[in-house]
Amino acid sequence: MRRTTRDGQAMRISNETSRRNMVAYKALSTGILGEQGEAALEKASICLLNCGPTGSETLKNLVLGGVGSITIVDGSKVEFGDLGNNFMVDDSSLGQSKAKCVCSFLQELNDAVKAKFIEEHHDALIDTNPSFFSQLPWLWPLRIIWFYVSSLLTMLFQLVEESMVKLDRICRQENVMLIFARSYGLTGLVRISVKEHTVIESKPDHFLDDLRLNNPWHELRGFSEEIGVGFNLVHYVYKAKDLGHLALCSDLLQIINDNYAEVGTGSDFWVIVAALKEFIANEGGGEVPLEGSIPDMTSSSECYVSLQKICQNKSEADYHVIEERVRNILKKIGRDPHSIPKATMKSFCKNARKLKACRYRPIEEYSNPSLAELQKYLTDEDYGSSDLNFDASDISRLKTTAVSLLNDMGCTGLTLTEDLIDEMCRFGTAELHAVLPSLEELHHKK
Repeated sequence: MRRTTRDGQAMRISNETSRRNMVAYKALSTGILGEQGEAALEKASICLLNCGPTGSETLKNLVLGGVGSITIVDGSKVEFGDLGNNFMVDDSSLGQSKAKCVCSFLQELNDAVKAKFIEEHHDALIDTNPSFFSQLPWLWPLRIIWFYVSSLLTMLFQLVEESMVKLDRICRQENVMLIFARSYGLTGLVRISVKEHTVIESKPDHFLDDLRLNNPWHELRGFSEEIGVGFNLVHYVYKAKDLGHLALCSDLLQIINDNYAEVGTGSDFWVIVAALKEFIANEGGGEVPLEGSIPDMTSSSECYVSLQKICQNKSEADYHVIEERVRNILKKIGRDPHSIPKATMKSFCKNARKLKACRYRPIEEYSNPSLAELQKYLTDEDYGSSDLNFDASDISRLKTTAVSLLNDMGCTGLTLTEDLIDEMCRFGTAELHAVLPSLEELHHKK
C-alpha cells in the first residue's frame, strides 16, 4: 500500500501491516461507537463533495472504521498546493483527477469498502442532476436498499452558501442527512441539516447507574431483607449522596410527550416510544425498563451474582412487557406485528434513559442570523492580539466588505474588532492539519 509522508516521499506498507492497523482501528472504533453504532456505520453510504483536506481526512477515518460505501464527487485536478495539506495525494498525482487519486488511496486503506468516484463539479450535479442524490442508495445490491435509504449520509465540504442551500432542499426532500463542514485557518464549523435524527444509544459522557434503591421492586426488597440490609438505611445513604429518585430526564420527557409518540405511526423508534410511554404509565410505575446491569461494588461473589441475576430477571420481564405493547401497537396501525426486530427492542429497553431525538433547522434559516446572534458571534471569541504585519489593503478591504454586509442585513452599528480582521487575513484560506482533528471528532460524533 502506498502512503505519502509529510515531506512528499513515498513509502511502502505491507499488506499484513495494513490489515493489522485496520483491525486495531476497527477495534478502537467499536469501543467508541458500540456494537449498534458500528453496525450502523457498516451499513452507511457516504457521498463526499469536494475532497479537500477536511473532507479527505474525515473520510479516511470512516473508511478505516469500516463504513459501508463511499462516493467521491470532485471535478478538479490535483495542483501543487494540494501536496502541502492533503495526505491523500502525492507528487505522482499532479494533474490527475483529485477524486480518482483520493478514492484510490482510501481503497488501499480498506478494500472491503465499496468505493467509487465521479469526476464532476458539485454545482453541475446540484443544478442539472438533483436526482443523483436520491439514486445513491441504489448504487449497491438491492437487498441493502432498506438500510441505505434510512442511513445515507452526504458530507458537504467547502461549498458556497448558494450551492449549500440548494443541496439542503434536495436532501430534505429525499430525507438524506447533510453535514456541512468548513475549515478556515484556525477556525472551523460543522453544521447538520436533516428533518429528524433519532438515537437509541447516545453514549452520554456521565451517567448514573439505575440501581432502583429509591424504588425497589418486590424481589430486590426481599433480597435486601434476606441478607440483613434494611432499605430504609440504604435509601437514606442514597439520598444523602444526592443520588435519590432518578426522575425522568427532560430529554426523555420531551420524547415521550412528542406528538409522534401519541400517534405511533412514525418510524420504528416512535412506535417503541409509544410502547414505552404506556409502560411508564402502567407496569413501570413511573420508571423506564430496568437496564439489568450493575456496577462494580464491594461484595461477596455470592451476593453479587445473586443481585445481578435479580436485576437481569427484572430487565427481561420489563422487555417482554415492552415487546407485547409494541406488537399490539403495530397491529393497531396496520403493520406486521413482527416487523421490528427483537434486538432493536432490547437495545431500546437497555438505553431507555439515553434516548435522543434531534430535529435540525434548514440551512437556509442560518443564512439570515438575528441581530442578537450576530452580536454574539462578533464579541464572544477572544482572538487575542497579533504582532504580525499584514497587507494593509487586504485588511482594509475585508473590513469594508464585512461592514457593508452587516449594514445590508440591518445590523448598522455593529463593529468588528481589529484583531478578528487581522486573524482572518492571516489565515489566508488555509486548511491546517492542526485544526482538522478537532473537526474530524465533531464529524464522527454527529
